[in-house]
Amino acid sequence: MSDLARQQAELVAALVGGAATPPGFDEARVAATRRALLRKRAGEAAKAWPLLAAGLGPTWPDVFAAERAGTEPVGGLRDGWDVARALRDRGGLSDGAAAELRAREAELRYDGVSAPRARRLAALRGLIRRTPG
Repeated sequence: MSDLARQQAELVAALVGGAATPPGFDEARVAATRRALLRKRAGEAAKAWPLLAAGLGPTWPDVFAAERAGTEPVGGLRDGWDVARALRDRGGLSDGAAAELRAREAELRYDGVSAPRARRLAALRGLIRRTPG
């Protein structure tokens, strides 16, 4: 691996993976960029989980950042799902967010590692709806 490629990998790890700021980079700038990236991810997750974000109101970006800091981005759906589950486990979900999570878990199977996929019964219902009759 070239020196430049190694430095780039270290910087990416510091920005999204929770690694230390690599030598030669300004800590304050890396921290500011890390926060900006977390805000962007919070916005993406809010689009996928509107009731979750609305239930937390103005605290949403901070709650999201506290839950997802140091983790690599996995997309708004999965990031939001992980936040919703963590809050549910602590009893911190609003009624709307809890209903949103239940609806997602009824339609999709998500193990916290792989991409969500349709549950068999939900997929069958979708196939029946699309069949002309």
